Amino acid sequence: MIDTERNSPAPGQTPQRPLMGRLLAGTAVAALLLGGAFAGGQYLSPQAARADTPVASVNPTGQPDFADLAQKVTPAVVSIRVREDASPIANSAETFNGTLPDLNQLPPQLRQFFQNMPNMQTPQQQGQEIALGSGFFVSGDGYIVTNNHVVDNARDFTVTTQDGSEYHAKLIGKDSKTDLALIKVTADKSFPFVKFATGPVRVGQWIMAVGNPFGLGGTVTAGIVSATGREIGSGPYDNYIQIDAPVNRGNSGGPTFDLNGDVVGINTAIYSPSGGSVGVAFDIPAATAENVITALKDHGQVVRGWLGVEIQPVTPQLAESVQLDKPQGALVTQPQDNSPAAKAGIVAGDTILAVNGDSVKDPTDLATKIANYAPGTSVTLSVWRNGQKEDVKVDLGTMPGAKQQAAAETTAQPTALSGLGLSLAPSQDGQGVIVAKIDPNGTAADSGLTAGDEIVAVGGTKVTTPAEVEHQVTVARNDGHKAVRLRVQSGDQTHYVGLSFAAS
Repeated sequence: MIDTERNSPAPGQTPQRPLMGRLLAGTAVAALLLGGAFAGGQYLSPQAARADTPVASVNPTGQPDFADLAQKVTPAVVSIRVREDASPIANSAETFNGTLPDLNQLPPQLRQFFQNMPNMQTPQQQGQEIALGSGFFVSGDGYIVTNNHVVDNARDFTVTTQDGSEYHAKLIGKDSKTDLALIKVTADKSFPFVKFATGPVRVGQWIMAVGNPFGLGGTVTAGIVSATGREIGSGPYDNYIQIDAPVNRGNSGGPTFDLNGDVVGINTAIYSPSGGSVGVAFDIPAATAENVITALKDHGQVVRGWLGVEIQPVTPQLAESVQLDKPQGALVTQPQDNSPAAKAGIVAGDTILAVNGDSVKDPTDLATKIANYAPGTSVTLSVWRNGQKEDVKVDLGTMPGAKQQAAAETTAQPTALSGLGLSLAPSQDGQGVIVAKIDPNGTAADSGLTAGDEIVAVGGTKVTTPAEVEHQVTVARNDGHKAVRLRVQSGDQTHYVGLSFAAS
């Protein structure tokens, strides 16, 4: 399964001194950090510390010895305990905010976790939930990187360092699209910290993961990079590093290091039929994390460029039909109304091959490239149209969605659709209806809907109010249908969702 979990103490068990972790789910500006290794709680330069020599040594068998590496980097890794209010519609251990695929189309191993996650609330925690996660310092003044799903919806953060000291932390910013967050502790001391690796990772290279699986703080595991560029359906910017170092519930937000002691990725997701490690884990790459974290530190949020197109992959058959020599790029199925793409003349059937001369491999690659530009940036798209290449200049807009979701969370009122596990509110722009809340155990969650999605049509009929959504669902029910088709916008992506109500 793709597992973006939170770990909690067993019922009736008091957590130890917060050694925690909540695992595994399920951009370039100035770097926050300078390189180096630890000495006396400080961070030395790479030249002084290692002179480009890996921290990990090699034992007589020719295998790396991770003892020195672990000793140097583990002081920068922390445990994070969060508290959040429980509610009837949001009281599960699974609160990942990315856009997940239709669970009904996933194999059983991927489906099981989301449908059968135990409730985190224990008799000792009436009215609130406690979730555990990992993180790591990226500066001496207390900035800590973790996953968005560790801190999302939380109202209180407690950070525990390797020596057992506890600190209150505040949220600086979070980004659900990449599942990253930045929190900060304040103290009259300098904290040991680590830096992000530069350059790409290589398949087969040694790595070491550090985190707090099942609340066991300071746990170190080792392995190799199994693959790069993995897509797991968690969001529009999937580009994960796959590793085989054992990581489990509680490692969420923890770092994975190369042999130099630099962070190559942040533990975010695992694939597992049982819920435990089977050697398939996914990390957010350092390059992605560094730029998102810098934006969160500087602005408290990530503002991305917006093109405004609905796109799909180019299959061999489609490539042949439009006279492309190979499958490449992203096929535009529809430009969104009044979007930058529509204003620039992009039309359905165009295949976007490059952005400012940088080749586009597929739809995810296009989304990532566009998101890396600031709103208002002018970019040149290389477009395949009518059997030939054309250049189209586009002035990017600001990606919509964040303000709509924030407004919905404060104004949403339950409707009769709460029986399907969702609560609705009007969108800020009046062009649709926002999904304000989702019951993770409800029918709507099973269909793939997530909080923040905008429903723009139900059964082919445009909707702008919750009442209109409810009416169209009622019409479908009365007509004897077992499900209704919703047209849904998630950020700049539009897709269809089949909402079943046969058993409700």
